[in-house]
Amino acid sequence: MAETLENEIVLEGTPEVAGEAPLVPEAATVAAEAPRVRNQRGTQRGRPGERGGRRASTRAPRAKSEYDQKMINIRRVARVVAGGRRFSFSVAIIIGNKKGKVGVGLGKAGDTTLAIDKAVRDAKKHMITVALTRDNSIAHEVAAKYCAARVSLTPSRGRGLVAGSSVRPVLELAGITNIVAKIRSGSKNGLNNARAAIKALEQLKA
Repeated sequence: MAETLENEIVLEGTPEVAGEAPLVPEAATVAAEAPRVRNQRGTQRGRPGERGGRRASTRAPRAKSEYDQKMINIRRVARVVAGGRRFSFSVAIIIGNKKGKVGVGLGKAGDTTLAIDKAVRDAKKHMITVALTRDNSIAHEVAAKYCAARVSLTPSRGRGLVAGSSVRPVLELAGITNIVAKIRSGSKNGLNNARAAIKALEQLKA
């Protein structure tokens, strides 16, 4: 009886004796082939010119504008008609290249994107060239008035840019430093203050 049990145990523990194939080599073969199959799937999914299985964009990159821009204000304007109110947007923008060119524009449209585009085109149309000194300042003091806004500009060596309200972005985008700007009126209209600064810069003489 004991001999029969020992033979059964030997047969169960040694599959070679029972005429069966060993299990360990098969497991090693499967583990070795698994990465190969995964790599083949990955190469089949990816196509030339694609990243991560997604199609690459064919749109050309948008050209960067030579002018920097700063939005003064954006307002929603209502117009009363027979059927009710119609709303549109009004945008005021300052553009400049920080090398002496600056302009102020106003655009109105039913969409903010169209209003901004119109304001940029209007600013380019009314752009001026400022006569700057070697240290990017102005040659002499100037003052101007536009509607109720009154602005004065004074050169000041070593002071940097001292200005407020919408006059500051006008001087920044024009590339002017070492200047002191004063708003001599109580007007809070940013568009009028910016246009007064533009009018004052137009009076400069090299």
